[in-house]
Amino acid sequence: MSELTLLLIRLAFLAVLWFFVIAAVGVIRTDLFGSRTAPAGPRKAAKPAKAVAKPKSKKGEPRQLIVTGGPLQGTTIDLTETPITIGRANDATLVVTDDYASSRHARLFPQDGQWIVEDLGSTNGTYLDRSKVTRPTPVPLGVPIRVGKTVIELRK
Repeated sequence: MSELTLLLIRLAFLAVLWFFVIAAVGVIRTDLFGSRTAPAGPRKAAKPAKAVAKPKSKKGEPRQLIVTGGPLQGTTIDLTETPITIGRANDATLVVTDDYASSRHARLFPQDGQWIVEDLGSTNGTYLDRSKVTRPTPVPLGVPIRVGKTVIELRK
């Protein structure tokens, strides 16, 4: 091979290597600090909310998400129709400071009268009881969900 060909191969290898290093640093930064969000612009004044009767909870329907294990043990979140995100990102509903949790680890959301847990592509996985969650799965009352070292349950 000629000297020029070897030089071009070396330069291409170096470029690919630097691309990999920059991509790895970007992934680590996103995992540590969360994704970038656009700055909030001016907000319009909200209209006053009308008083609405809260619908009665059906028998057996969970009303709270309780952290039963881990550093946040005892934390309680009231369940509404809003999805709950779990992870290390600052904008998560339940912010977990755990080396085994991803920035966007899992989410819980209501669907057809039941709550569903979904793993959001986490590195270490989300577990419902002792089974790894691989697809959106219904969560029964009192069954533990494990995200890293944090354990949560749905309760009445």
